[in-house]
Amino acid sequence: MPDSAKPSAPIHFLRQLRLFLEELCCEIARFQVVGHHGLGAEAVTVAREVDLGVPGAFADVVVRAPGRPPFFLEVKVGYAADRMVEHFARKYQAPSPAVPGADRVIVVVDRAGRPDFPELEARLRKAAHRGLALEFWDEERLRALVTQCFGVGLPAMTDEALADLRNAIDDIKWRWAFGERHVESPLKTSLLWHFGYSRLLQLHKVHGFSPEQILPPRRFRNAVVLLADLSSFSSFVRDTRDDEVMRDALTTFYSGSRYAVINTGGMVSQFVGDELLALFGVPDVQDGYALRALECARSLLHIGSSVSNRWQREIDRVQPAGGVHIGIAMGDIQSVLYRPFCRSHVGVVGDAVNVGARLLAQAATNQIVVSNTYFRTLPDREQAAFQELEPLEAKNVGLIKAWKLVQQSSYSTRGA
Repeated sequence: MPDSAKPSAPIHFLRQLRLFLEELCCEIARFQVVGHHGLGAEAVTVAREVDLGVPGAFADVVVRAPGRPPFFLEVKVGYAADRMVEHFARKYQAPSPAVPGADRVIVVVDRAGRPDFPELEARLRKAAHRGLALEFWDEERLRALVTQCFGVGLPAMTDEALADLRNAIDDIKWRWAFGERHVESPLKTSLLWHFGYSRLLQLHKVHGFSPEQILPPRRFRNAVVLLADLSSFSSFVRDTRDDEVMRDALTTFYSGSRYAVINTGGMVSQFVGDELLALFGVPDVQDGYALRALECARSLLHIGSSVSNRWQREIDRVQPAGGVHIGIAMGDIQSVLYRPFCRSHVGVVGDAVNVGARLLAQAATNQIVVSNTYFRTLPDREQAAFQELEPLEAKNVGLIKAWKLVQQSSYSTRGA
């Protein structure tokens, strides 16, 4: 990258830059797989912060496609060479039991300002197990891929230039979803945030929805409400001296969680503090939408553990627990305008939101607690993993019949 992205750049800028490049490279990887193998975009799964089955080890990105081996993508811009090799060995020195059959790692790395790059490349190849090929995307390669995918240039790595690039890419995605007819819609920023372009494209193609028809004030029946909350958040904040560390952790959680929701066909309703509210089955009920909510919840468990692991490495006091806990309910909800005649800002209310919040409060770290109505929509193979709970006493709601799914914690207070 240009000078601002060399290892000497401010660490907090580099963290934001890596998150931005991770989002960008997810789209490029999907674009490449679809183009090279003739698949539909919906057939390609791109997941972030994936547990590798090794304590404290998460892949930045895992890409899966039917009939193809999965592969990893790691964004390592701005890392010192020794730290990069250490991270790489921890993740990839042995085949991952959680992602079997993976055959390569794409490493996004800055070559400029690294006179020892050939040596670094050799060290990284040596750190990976024999069955894993390495492919490097340096500045030149990444610049070409951005142009190929989005038709825009990769600018200098400054706050202003990257903000302009994000806006330009959002404009392109909006056109991909709606064509040229709605280019000036005031709902562009809001709808892209809530749904992502691929879901908007689907809604436009299948139902012919215009932007104004996608999220009107109305009742949505049988929606799935998912709430996720970082565990021990107050404790982490209390023991964090540097406010930038806390802000970086939250931005990482927001970015990864939003990606998990929109890539499983959901809608990001809002973030409040460290809590996510997401909806499935809004504005239309798709086949398998309830199961995709569970898929999203499992991804969120990985993301929460990864965020907590990174945060723990930045502070002195050991936090006994880290990760997320999740509540899922099902029922009718209502979308409500925050301002009259303004579709850009919409809230949701309903009994399912209230029940979901009560279930979230009952879930322990790395647990998913779901309502009975939602549980009954799941296939038998998924139901078998749940345990029935004693009826939950929920204030202002009553007794709730609920089920829990427990995942082994990937949170580790050790490791680099």
